[in-house]
Amino acid sequence: MREKLAIPEADWPRAIGELCSLNHIEEAAVLSTCNRMEIYVVALSQHRGVKEVTEWMSKTSGIPVSDLHQHRFLLYNKDATQHIFEVSAGLDSLVLGEGQILAQVKQVVKVGQGVVGFGRNISGLFKHAITVGKRVRTETNIASGAVSVSSAAVELALMKIPESSHSDARMLVIGAGKMGKLVIKHLVAKGCTKMVVVNRSEERVAAIREELNGIEIIYKPLSEMLACAAEADVIFTSTASETPLFLKENVKDLSPVSTEVGGLRLFVDISVPRNVGSCVSEVSGARVYNVDDLKEVVAANKEDRLRKAMEAQAIITEESKQFEAWRDSLETVPTIKKLRAYAERIRLTELEKCLSKMGDDLPKKSRRAVDDLSRGIVNKLLHGPMQHLRCDESDGRTLSETLENMHALNRMFSLETDLSLLETKIRAKIEQIQK
Repeated sequence: MREKLAIPEADWPRAIGELCSLNHIEEAAVLSTCNRMEIYVVALSQHRGVKEVTEWMSKTSGIPVSDLHQHRFLLYNKDATQHIFEVSAGLDSLVLGEGQILAQVKQVVKVGQGVVGFGRNISGLFKHAITVGKRVRTETNIASGAVSVSSAAVELALMKIPESSHSDARMLVIGAGKMGKLVIKHLVAKGCTKMVVVNRSEERVAAIREELNGIEIIYKPLSEMLACAAEADVIFTSTASETPLFLKENVKDLSPVSTEVGGLRLFVDISVPRNVGSCVSEVSGARVYNVDDLKEVVAANKEDRLRKAMEAQAIITEESKQFEAWRDSLETVPTIKKLRAYAERIRLTELEKCLSKMGDDLPKKSRRAVDDLSRGIVNKLLHGPMQHLRCDESDGRTLSETLENMHALNRMFSLETDLSLLETKIRAKIEQIQK
C-alpha cells in the first residue's frame, strides 16, 4: 500500500496544488519517504477536510477509500505538531535518531518554497520542525551510534551471510543516488571489496569512487543489470523506478550462489515503490528483504533508545509550546487582513487620483516608482499597529493587551471583524495562565 501511496519529490508541488484546490483545504505539505507517507493540511473543517484528503488519496493511488480507512492515522492540532517534531528529531524513525529524515523534512521546505499552497502555517510548522531536529541532535546524544536505513540494510545483508565471507561476497548496488551512495559507503566500511554499481550514468559512480579515494568500484549501465545480477551474491536496490526491476521470471534462471556465502542470492530493496517483486522469494535460492525487515537490525539496545527518547521528548515539549504560541499569534490575522485591506483601498484610490493627474504619457518606470512609494508609506504606517497585535500564549498580560488593541483597531477603523470566538479563546488562555 505504501508504494501505491508514495509521491515522488518531483510531484510534491502538483500534489500540494491539487490538495489546496479541494473545497476545505487551505494549505498542504507532503512528506513521502521510503518508509512513510504523510500529508499535512490546514483545513477549514476538520471532518470535511479529512474526507476530501482521503478521497484524493484514493483517486491518486487507486486504493479504495474503505481500505485507506483501515490503515490511515489521523492527528490534529497539537498532536500533529508533536508528531512532525518527533519525526524530525528521529524519534518516529525505524532507527532512533537517524539523520536522513531531518534532511527529508528540510527538503519539504525547499520544495514548498514558491508553491502557493505551502502557506504560512505549514511553512512555519516545518521550519520549526527543522529547528527541533537540529536542537535534539545537538543537545542529546540521540544520534550517537544511530544508523540510517542504508546502513541497516547493509547490516541486515551481512547478518544473512556467513561472517567469513563478508569480504569475498559479490555485492551489486543498483542506483547511485543518495541511498545508493550510503549503501556503498557502509559496504566499504564493513570491508566489502567486491562491488559493482549499476546506474543510468557513470558520472555519479565516478564521483563516489573519487570520494572514497581509490576503492575499486566497477560501473555498469542499466542495460547490463540482469547480467550483473547473475554474478552477484547480494543485490541492493535503491532507484526511483516506478515499476519493479526484478520479477520472478527475471531471477529464476540466474546461476546459483555459492554455498560459501550461504547459498542464497539476497535482494535487499530499500526503494519506494519497491524495485523487487515479492514473487522473487518464490524462487529457490533467492530471498527478498525490504524496509519492513530492517526492524531486526535495530531491535537491540532498547533501554538506551528509551532513555535517549525521553531526553528528546523534553525538548520537543518545550518547542511545541513555543510553536503553539506562534500559531496563536496568527489568530489576529483576520484583524490584520481587514486593516491591510482598509489601508490598501485608500492607497489604490489615492494612487489612481495621483496617476490621473500626471497624465497617460507618464513613463512606466515613474508609475512603478509612485506605486512603490505608496506601498512603502502604507507598510511603515501599519508596522506599529501590527506589532501590537502579536500574541504570546505564555504571558497573560500580553494576551490582554492584544485583545484590547484588537478592539481599539476595530473601533477606530470600523473593521467589523467578528472577535467573539477569538475573545473567548484568548480569555480562556488568560484564565489558564492565572490559575
